[in-house]
Amino acid sequence: MLLALCTWSEVETYLKRSVGIIVPIGSTEQHGPNGLIGTDAICAEVVGRGLGEVVDALVTPTIAVGMAQHHMAFPGTMTLRPSTFIQVVRDCVVSLAAHGFRRFYFVNGHGGNIAPVTSAFGEIYAEASMAPRNGSNVGDNRGGVQCTLRNWWLRPPVVALAKELYGEHEGLHATPSEVSLTQHVYPDHIKKAKMDPAPPATLDFADAFDFRRRFPDGRMGSHPALSTPEHGKQFLDLVVADLVKDYRKFVAA
Repeated sequence: MLLALCTWSEVETYLKRSVGIIVPIGSTEQHGPNGLIGTDAICAEVVGRGLGEVVDALVTPTIAVGMAQHHMAFPGTMTLRPSTFIQVVRDCVVSLAAHGFRRFYFVNGHGGNIAPVTSAFGEIYAEASMAPRNGSNVGDNRGGVQCTLRNWWLRPPVVALAKELYGEHEGLHATPSEVSLTQHVYPDHIKKAKMDPAPPATLDFADAFDFRRRFPDGRMGSHPALSTPEHGKQFLDLVVADLVKDYRKFVAA
């Protein structure tokens, strides 16, 4: 069920049976010579929607611009400042919590989002905990809100399959696993590019210009020329199956 394709009355009816909602969150950034700029948002969205179909849960529109300042030396990248991104996540949760949602299951597609999204959860919890308890404020209405973040590419079955298919060529960014998933979703937009071996992956970088000096074509130890749409379907089926039980347990808590 897609929130964007529902009426307000349908959402009101949904809330009578569930307070859970799935929030895909990604990024709009470079993904190497053959990776789509929307890769992280596309992956989060297709995984979130696939999960929503299985568990019959509402899925919000994808938060498609994340914290990607380190990719800004590559054209097409869009980013929010960490402080702005934290407030975007906070406001999205607070808006839906005001209507009665209590369990926010974020499906994430970008490693750079992990720290600010976790900080946003802290802001939400602090605001609810510290609000005056007079029975008439928004803080009271958000009581019991819980948020969790699931990084689809780090789920154990996904990691195992990526290792089996690509070994050391999976890398850390512009990976064949994520590019394969986008190729499965958009087979008419598969890109081809000649690639030399990528520089070894490391997280020891600072700003966008430092990143591009270290990783000239945007890859971090990865070889996305190994990507295929068939691999992408394998990853999608695997991660959705992995998240089903996890989502149900979270919402029932």
